[in-house]
Order: sequence, then C-alpha cells, then structure tokens
Amino acid sequence: MASDLHITENTKVSLNFSITLDTGEVVDSNFDREPASFVMGDGSLLPGFEACLVGMKGGEEGVFTITPEQGFGEPQEANYQDIPRHTFSNDSELEIGMVFSFADAAGGELPGVVDSFDEDTVRVNFNHPLAGRTLRFEVKIDRVEPAELH
Repeated sequence: MASDLHITENTKVSLNFSITLDTGEVVDSNFDREPASFVMGDGSLLPGFEACLVGMKGGEEGVFTITPEQGFGEPQEANYQDIPRHTFSNDSELEIGMVFSFADAAGGELPGVVDSFDEDTVRVNFNHPLAGRTLRFEVKIDRVEPAELH
C-alpha cells in the first residue's frame, strides 16, 4: 500500500514545508497551499534537505536544522565582485542591501546584492541569499508514492 511506503531515492513525495531563519523569519512556506510534489533525487531539493526526508512516510511531520554546509554553503569571497559605479544608472540611489539583476554568462538573470560602495566602485555579493545561514526546515509529508520512471 502506497501510504506505508517510506521515502527513498526515486519515490514521489508530496509535502508541505516551511524554511525559517534562526531569527524566526519565514523564508518560504507552502503550508497555506497545496502540497508540493517532487521525485527524490531529481534535483528539486538540495541533498541536505533530501537527507532529512529519507525514511519518512505519509502523515509524518518533522523539524530539522539545516546547517550552511547542508544547505546553501558558506559565502565565498569569489562571489563578491567589484563593479565600476558608472555601470549603474545615474539615477540609481545606491543603498547597501539593494538587489540588482545582472546577466550571467549564459544570458540568464543573476541577482546581486550591494554589499558596499564608494564614488568609483560598487561591491556586489552574488552568493545565494541563504549562504552562511542555519535554517529550520519543517515538513509534513502528505504522500509517498512510487515514482514513474521512464
């Protein structure tokens, strides 16, 4: 019976979740919506989040602490870039913490956060916004089913 199936690699999981900072600020949650579904191991979740779910089954709930190493890693100095201030719009009133969109090498959108600036240079942080943060991962497993493998 599918309801007795435990979460393992290649099982389809439907769950509600919340991710909270150690300050109590909720970063993401779907507890007020339908459960999200994914196949374990398909890359939808970071491995550190998936590891918490292994062995759980439908109806179970859990609260887990995700360290930076298990989550989004530590901030990397290489992900800070110094960009000439003149490349920013003259009417941009710069503030620390402002988010700007930049094009990555593939032409996709890459968000960067203003870390510091002076008259000539703007230091932009391209690390993931949750890098270096310990997270609280709360889950309620709705269903666990065999994944349809093609």
